Amino acid sequence: MARRQDDGNVKDEAGAPDAASRGAIQVIDRLVSLLDALAEQPDAVSLKLLSQRTGLHPSTAHRILNDLVSARLVDRSEPGTYQLGIRLLELGNLVKARLSVRDAALGPMRELHRMTHQPVNLSIRQGDEIVYIERAVSERSGMQVVRAVGGRAPLHLTSVGKLFLAADDPRNVRAYATRTGLAGQTRNSITEPPKLERELALVRARGYARDNEELELGVRCIAAGIRDDAGKLVAGLSISAPSDFLQDDWIDLLCRTAAQISAAIGFDRES
Repeated sequence: MARRQDDGNVKDEAGAPDAASRGAIQVIDRLVSLLDALAEQPDAVSLKLLSQRTGLHPSTAHRILNDLVSARLVDRSEPGTYQLGIRLLELGNLVKARLSVRDAALGPMRELHRMTHQPVNLSIRQGDEIVYIERAVSERSGMQVVRAVGGRAPLHLTSVGKLFLAADDPRNVRAYATRTGLAGQTRNSITEPPKLERELALVRARGYARDNEELELGVRCIAAGIRDDAGKLVAGLSISAPSDFLQDDWIDLLCRTAAQISAAIGFDRES
């Protein structure tokens, strides 16, 4: 069968990637599955457990892990056990350093934390989840940090996630609901599309979002959006607090802080 080159991938005339391309994609998928399995464990993991978690044959997992060790993406702590490598931290720090919104947010976040004594979180959207990219917290807050920097959570269960859904096209929101099934985590979780639509309408009307123990029982959050020079919602700033301690007086502080960060990265409310 004749083959053609298309955007760097070798394809047959029907447009399907050839065997070599499919093989490369499969290797990448297996590599990522091993990294994800390692990320789920706090300690070094055995080859046997990694094979079970990923469904890979031990010899296949061992071969890929050896390549990852050579690249310093994985460390072999002792014979037969593995953990994430230091190079991932190096690469992660590079990514964080290039996030201008993070740089602009650090000072205002610390000031907001000083005024509220509660954890202040900076999050961005990645696909169907939010990712926590920075946090201002201290032992005085009395709040246990459940999701560290780099942690993820579903959009519809978080105050920041609701900001992004409220700013999205309604068709995309319906597609999100279908794709995720709006799975819940607590008795307060929003799991029905009509209820989510009503909640997002409230977010648009108020200009901020709430999480009423929808992700974790005993924890409530409020969030305000951060926009770039093009007016695009690029991040969310949130305050987390024990459910009986969150104060509505903080909403104005939060919104003003988010506006300050937005201005620092070029957003002009008047334009």
